[in-house]
Amino acid sequence: MYNVLKWKRIAKATALSFLLFHLSFSPAAAQKLSINKTTIDVGKTGFEVPVTATFELRNKSLRTIEISELKTDCGCTTVDAPKQTIAPGERFTISLTYDARLLGHFTKQVAVYSNATREPVYLKMKGVVLADMVDYSNRYPYDMGGMLASVNNVEFDDVKKGENREVEINLMNNTEADMTPNMLHMPAWLHALALPEKLEPNRSGKMILTLNSEEVHNYGLTQVSIYLAKKLGEKISSETEIPVSVVLLPDMSQFEGQNREQAPKLHLSAQSLNLDRHHKQGTIILTNKGQSKLSITSLQMFTGGVKVKLAKQELQPGESTKLRVTIIPEQIRKARSKPRVLMITNDPENAKVVITINVE
Repeated sequence: MYNVLKWKRIAKATALSFLLFHLSFSPAAAQKLSINKTTIDVGKTGFEVPVTATFELRNKSLRTIEISELKTDCGCTTVDAPKQTIAPGERFTISLTYDARLLGHFTKQVAVYSNATREPVYLKMKGVVLADMVDYSNRYPYDMGGMLASVNNVEFDDVKKGENREVEINLMNNTEADMTPNMLHMPAWLHALALPEKLEPNRSGKMILTLNSEEVHNYGLTQVSIYLAKKLGEKISSETEIPVSVVLLPDMSQFEGQNREQAPKLHLSAQSLNLDRHHKQGTIILTNKGQSKLSITSLQMFTGGVKVKLAKQELQPGESTKLRVTIIPEQIRKARSKPRVLMITNDPENAKVVITINVE
């Protein structure tokens, strides 16, 4: 009897140890590695024209992830991972490049070994290599997940209230599947129309964006991001993002005719600043040379990586103030448009003032 009880205790202890061992490596206990897309279709490329797929990942755990090895499936592909150590919550990328030395369809992959999972994570790229590849880089310089586009940034500049504007984005289907182009995350003041509605492989079309300024509620700069999708329901990603900006001008009818002589008048000591990583801050003097109070009703930046500080927003006739501009170089490098500062004033001749930041 004693031996039976002894063996039962040993069996229970062994089972408990086995359970704890496996729980320590279970998905719930393991560090989490989030991947936006595990497979990327890069579309078409020419013979011996290398093509690259960039995968977006994130450490969603509370501990640091260490990438120990990146193993490709053949010598025809190379892999680049800018970061090997990823902090909790940090986003990072892994790029896979195929040399395209064989014609036809291809699928290439890289195995990512890390302490996030017991088994490697596989990232795959697929596409097709053509002998006679048409170069669309001039007409469609931006690849948005297989959809080639003529622009990746839209600006509606100097818009008056009640005015409607249109912008056309030329598109090309660079994949082997049909597409039904759509725009996602659209604001109420913007409408999108795809022509044609269905875009077959190797066919071109356009996306027409129409602005209804009556629905834009704030004067000055309004910015949003919309996303180009190959079909409805597609997940958004940074590679399909299209930033959209609107500059809505205030009504200056109060200064028409003789009243214009009594208007405020803004004078700037400079219209631009030249800054770099060694000289990150610059100053511009603002002076009211008019006959009435000058008001700066809006002060905004077109891109990230720029900070501004204005000592005073209202200037009496003859009064001056300082505008200090500071750049963050590492953030500006990621911007899609040129860094600029926007001011909206009640000066009828300078209702919109743009200060250009030249970063070396």
